[in-house]
Amino acid sequence: MSAESLIWISGALPLIALGLIYACGRWPNLRETSTIVVSTLLFAVTCRLSSFVFAGERPAVSLGEMLPGFRIAFEVEPLGMVFALVASGLWILTTLYAIGYMRGHHEENQTRFYACFAIAIFAAIAAAFSANLFTLFVAYELMTVSTYPLVTHHGTAEARNGGRVYLGILLSTSIAFFMLAVAWTWYVAGTLDFTVGGILSSAHAKEDISTLGLGVLLALFAFGIGKAALMPFHRWLPAAMVAPTPVSALLHAVAVVKVGVFSVLKVVVYIFGIDLLSSTGVSIWLAYAAGASLLIASLVAMTKDNLKARLAYSTISQLAYITLGAGLATQSGVLGGGMHIVMHAVGKITLFFCAGAIYVATHKKNISEMRGLGRQMPFTFAAFFVAAVSIIGLPPGGGAWSKWFLAIGTVETHLYVLTAALMISSLLNIAYLIPIPIQAFMAPLAEESGTPSPQDHAGDPHASGDHSHAVTGGIQEAPMMCVVPLCVTAILSVVLFFFADWIYQVLLPITVAS
Repeated sequence: MSAESLIWISGALPLIALGLIYACGRWPNLRETSTIVVSTLLFAVTCRLSSFVFAGERPAVSLGEMLPGFRIAFEVEPLGMVFALVASGLWILTTLYAIGYMRGHHEENQTRFYACFAIAIFAAIAAAFSANLFTLFVAYELMTVSTYPLVTHHGTAEARNGGRVYLGILLSTSIAFFMLAVAWTWYVAGTLDFTVGGILSSAHAKEDISTLGLGVLLALFAFGIGKAALMPFHRWLPAAMVAPTPVSALLHAVAVVKVGVFSVLKVVVYIFGIDLLSSTGVSIWLAYAAGASLLIASLVAMTKDNLKARLAYSTISQLAYITLGAGLATQSGVLGGGMHIVMHAVGKITLFFCAGAIYVATHKKNISEMRGLGRQMPFTFAAFFVAAVSIIGLPPGGGAWSKWFLAIGTVETHLYVLTAALMISSLLNIAYLIPIPIQAFMAPLAEESGTPSPQDHAGDPHASGDHSHAVTGGIQEAPMMCVVPLCVTAILSVVLFFFADWIYQVLLPITVAS
């Protein structure tokens, strides 16, 4: 089968899943089985397609031109291929996890949940394989719209308010900044096609855009791509934590925020070009803005007792690492940012899986209530510890390599303040992540007086029988469908440490101008 055919199939499979999910809505077992089967097929197809791309090919297909210069087209290059592998692979594990979580909570509207999830994965694949800025923009907006029903899934006043913040910030930044940046790029470059080495170099050489103009255009992209959660346009991410935990995993690891930072990297590499940014110095401000964002978010994370809120601000900080890599505009910076997309995805999805498993098993949300739970949930808290090590950037976690290359990038550019920021942030990562599993294993069990009683759950539609409150003895893990995926992703975060060279070699060509 040709590589071009595989592109069509990879786009069609999530839509086939969408149809099957609605067709089998009355039969949950069949609905969820079809989702798992299709997600597995998608991962197999992307793996097969990757063999063409990593061999040096750039397969491409086109749907046609909407307006002169604005094509819907797809071309698979290494950075997009890596992102597609991450999104499709984690879709399988997130689906398995969602089955245990959603059933454990007896959630309503599960068919709509799985359907919107399929659309979001379609948007992620479309963004990954986009051949130009216009296609990326369309896929980016589809991601926003398709995930709104997931954020507001519970239908409560809190969920609707969180959804309004989510939709309001992401749409307003897209309309005010991202759309303008796309139009400006087309005006000065005459094309929107992604090209290794960038498309703005010739426009700058011909003085069609000044150095100041390049800086302004970069700012429009950086803040217009709101899903990258660069401060101050980050509030949508904590607001979206009202969603069920599988949605949080989708937001933080599989698709939404990864589309954001992926888009920032793709714009830097294929629209500006790292040589142009390095020679003009117009991206230095972005590196400093990202450095400030990663430190501030880490400090805020330390103040949060709610586990999902702490992880949300941790995500804001970790995304800033990737934006920092783009802002450095060096080979090491871009490689570190690209590698961190993978490392953070696997590590952070594990942490959110653990947060959801804790909630399913004990109905606890706050870290202060989790003391001693490690003896009842050893697999969950052990996985949390392993993933935390990767997020911090310590061996044998995969995050050690991505943060190493980012640190090299700051040293190469003599931005030693940012080197210090990376080190301080990693220390803060230790401070707000490691005490959670340590207290869970070492501290005495939290007072049961703060634990909801079975009677308190009598009228709670989200209670889950024996799993809705803490018990005092024996191993009491969440359902197996929750625990197995988080163990798998925790193991993957370690495996990535030993296979990081493969990711490095795959991404290396995007940093070399053709």
